[in-house]
Amino acid sequence: MFQSINPATGAPGATHPEHTDAEVEMHVARAHAFWAEWRTTDLKTRTDLLARIAEAFEADKRRLGELATQEMGKTLKSAIAEVEKCAAAFRYYAQNGPGMLAPRTVDVPGGKATSHYLPIGAVLAVMPWNFPYWQVVRWLAPTILAGNVGLLKHASLCQGVAAAIEETVIAAGAPAGLFQNVAIRSGKVGALIADDRIAAVTLTGSEGAGAKVAEAAGAALKKVVLELGGSDPFIVMPSADLDAAAKAAVTARTQNTGQSCICAKRMIVHADVYDAFLERFSAGMKAVVAGDPMDAATDMGPLSSEEQRQTVIDQLAQIEAAGGRLLLGGEPLPGKGAFMSAGILVDVPIDHPAAQEELFGPVAMLFRAEDINAAIALANDVPFGLGASVWTSDPAEQERFTRDIASGMMAVNKMLASTPEAPFGGIKKSGHGRELGAYGLHEFMNLKTVFD
Repeated sequence: MFQSINPATGAPGATHPEHTDAEVEMHVARAHAFWAEWRTTDLKTRTDLLARIAEAFEADKRRLGELATQEMGKTLKSAIAEVEKCAAAFRYYAQNGPGMLAPRTVDVPGGKATSHYLPIGAVLAVMPWNFPYWQVVRWLAPTILAGNVGLLKHASLCQGVAAAIEETVIAAGAPAGLFQNVAIRSGKVGALIADDRIAAVTLTGSEGAGAKVAEAAGAALKKVVLELGGSDPFIVMPSADLDAAAKAAVTARTQNTGQSCICAKRMIVHADVYDAFLERFSAGMKAVVAGDPMDAATDMGPLSSEEQRQTVIDQLAQIEAAGGRLLLGGEPLPGKGAFMSAGILVDVPIDHPAAQEELFGPVAMLFRAEDINAAIALANDVPFGLGASVWTSDPAEQERFTRDIASGMMAVNKMLASTPEAPFGGIKKSGHGRELGAYGLHEFMNLKTVFD
């Protein structure tokens, strides 16, 4: 049995039954059998369904948002915005799907070669709790469009959201077998990946979980896409608009209570503007209001669980023991719930193991860089390579950062964010493969070349 806990109060919520082995087998068999039918449906059938699902998410965004807030603690306003973003993703693939799947023909010696995008079967998704709707939808929307079918293994703490996604998709008219929630623990994922009826697997989660899924997929010779952790740099150069940069840095570090793979986690500031930026950034972080996530005036809710808060507290203690210093915040707040104040760490030893990890909470690490070479070296001196944000008005510096920062994504003079139109993913230990855009759609399709 899965037990939901409201992280804002510590009170237990709804319980959700785990699927038995027999129920899991039923879901897999249903998916495999239905794919034989769904793979031959015309594009209009698929895109019409996507459009209806978008409408269903939009119509029910308040209830869906409240459920996410109750299960993992994000503010209600951000939860509703997440549901709206999901609706936008379904609409994007509904409107642009035919163009993405159109065959491509090139001339070859003696004739032509045409590339066709064809579905591959049942795709298993192993998803996390931090964006419980968006992480699922950025896989599910292209899965439906591709002519594949989907099985979802969601995080244990948001099983209510998992069930609600399935209910919403079915209510929009999805046929039985197209998308199913499989309520199991992580220990049963390996057996699912090994099942011949599962064609591929995608995971968003921790580095450790990604390694296990990749090992299982490799043993079964199956395609896998991994979106793992990040320790994204936020680089501020002398030509930057410091007011705009500091404001964005506060949001980038505290959105979702710092529990986002693409949250800016390491602020790397040029020495010439370090003090001026720190003054602005400190004022912004002190002003962040942590409290009841259902209250519209709240900027930041609790962490997802008491366990997650303790993990962050332990990481901070390790960094402080190695010489780092909490300039402000970063403390558990009194009372009920897994709340923590927004904080800033300085004097962090860059080679300390804790500083090389992903800090999944609302505390920023601040570093001083003497020049652009030092800034890039600091940015790349972690095992991750998901995203980055750079702040400079100098075109030559922008070009340099684009070329030399080791990341799958980068934003210039803005906060990094995902969007349905553009590919999302990282390099190094942040994973491989891409989600979203046409690239994300094609990841789980057979690119079949026909010569004639």
